[in-house]
Amino acid sequence: MSMTALRAAMVPVTRRVRAYFAPINRVSGAPTIFDPGKYGLFDLDDPPAPWLDLGWVDQFQRFCGTSTEALRTGARGAPAEQFRGMLDARVEFNFREWGKLQMALAGGSEHMNVLAPNPSADPQPSGGTPLAAVAVLPGSTASEIVIGAGAVSGFSASDVVATDMDYQQQTGYVGTGIAAAYVNDPADVNRDANYIRRVTFNVGRVAQLTANSLVLAQPLPGGAPASGAGVQKVIAFVDREGGAFFQEWSGVFVAEEESGGRICFHYPRLSATTTIQTSVRPGEANAAQASVKIFQRENNVQIAQPMASVALRAAFQAMPHTDENDGQTVVCYRSYFPAAMAGLY
Repeated sequence: MSMTALRAAMVPVTRRVRAYFAPINRVSGAPTIFDPGKYGLFDLDDPPAPWLDLGWVDQFQRFCGTSTEALRTGARGAPAEQFRGMLDARVEFNFREWGKLQMALAGGSEHMNVLAPNPSADPQPSGGTPLAAVAVLPGSTASEIVIGAGAVSGFSASDVVATDMDYQQQTGYVGTGIAAAYVNDPADVNRDANYIRRVTFNVGRVAQLTANSLVLAQPLPGGAPASGAGVQKVIAFVDREGGAFFQEWSGVFVAEEESGGRICFHYPRLSATTTIQTSVRPGEANAAQASVKIFQRENNVQIAQPMASVALRAAFQAMPHTDENDGQTVVCYRSYFPAAMAGLY
C-alpha cells in the first residue's frame, strides 16, 4: 500500500470536544498530571481518577498571546537571536451541561450549596440558616454515607446532599479533597458551623436508602467523608458575580476521534478569568481607552422556536507549569494519537 493511500487517515475528524477536570492542591500548588502515555487513550465515559467528566463542550477555542521577541545587533538592528516574551494563553468554551462543577468553573469564584432551610430562618441570597446537619458515622465511603437507622427516614431517594466537616474557626482553604473556598477570618463567614458544607464539592445524589445509610448515584468528588463530618440536604446551587476566591483546576480537553487520531489538550493549571471579548462604550472617542472586557455568562443555543438550551460560558487563563523532564516553563500540552496505520508525516 502506498503512503498516498494513507494520507486521509492523517486528518483528525471530530464531532465534539469533551472536558475533564481534576483538582489542584491549592496549598502546595501541585496540579493533577495527565500523562498521555499512561492515560491518553482512556475510555471517554470512564476517565482515570481523579479526573471528572464534565460532558461535551462547544465553541471550544484556544488563544495564544505569547509573543516572540528578537535580540537585535549591529548598525541596522538585524535579528541575531529569538526568545519568548510574556506567556499568555487562554481557553474558552460553552459547557452544554449544568451541574455543581460546571457552574463553579463558569462562575469562577466560590460556589454555594443552598442547604435545606430552617423554616424560621431569615432569607439570604445564598441560603439562610439551614436545618441541623446529621452526623456521618464510621464505615462511610465516597459512595455510601452511614448515618444510622433513626436518621435515614429524614432523607429520600433523589435527594441531593452535601457531606463535609463542621467549620471550626480555621483559616485557609476549606473543603474535603477539593479546595472550595479560602477563609481569611472566621468573622468573614460569621463563624457558621455549616459554612464548609455550604461550599464543599463533596455533594452527591441519593440513589437509594438502606436501613442505616444513603447510597449515592456517583461517588463524592472529594472522597470519603472525614471522621466527624455531617450531611445536609441541598435544595439548589448558586454562584455569585464577584468574590475574592478564584477557581483553579487542571483540565484536559479531548477531540473525540470520528476518524483519524485523537487530540488531547492538557492544561496543568487553569484559573477562571474573563473572556477576551471587548466592547466599546457608546459615545467614547478613543476606542482603545473605552474598550472593556465582557464575559458572556450564558449562551442560548437554539433548538426550535421558541425553545433553546442554555449553555454556560467559561473562560480560563492558563497558568505556568514547570515540565519535570527538562525544567521548561509551559502552559499547555497538545497530544496527538495517530490512527492505526496512518502516515506519520
